[in-house]
Amino acid sequence: MFKHILVPTDGSQFSQDTARKAVALAKETGARITAFYAKQDASDIYWDKMSWVTLPEQSKLDEAAERDAQGILGFIEDLCKTAGVDCAKVSASCDSVYKGIIDAATANACDLIFMASHGRRGIDALLLGSETHKVLTHSKIPVLVYR
Repeated sequence: MFKHILVPTDGSQFSQDTARKAVALAKETGARITAFYAKQDASDIYWDKMSWVTLPEQSKLDEAAERDAQGILGFIEDLCKTAGVDCAKVSASCDSVYKGIIDAATANACDLIFMASHGRRGIDALLLGSETHKVLTHSKIPVLVYR
């Protein structure tokens, strides 16, 4: 059975529901969890808005993004503590969320990726595509999709 589960999250309610199921599976099987959050690079946010970011501003934006990531990952960490499941938290700036998820699973020697079936809705999903679908298509590590 699986011993190390990567649980990617975007902080949404559906992602939190998925995390609850992942923690329950980990507890039942004796697995540990690595919670993962893909941060958007702060400079990407500002380039999207056609603004220039100086290095001191970049540093502050990166620190804020990491604080946000740790807050989002803290939810899964708290679930794990309550359930008695070992948990690590990982965040990374990613140009591509699906690649970030696969890279995190590989780097942390996870043997399962347990993720939500969707995150974005509406036009964002149409324009950006399903990150879950991309992980399913490209991952060599088994993926369990929660719906």
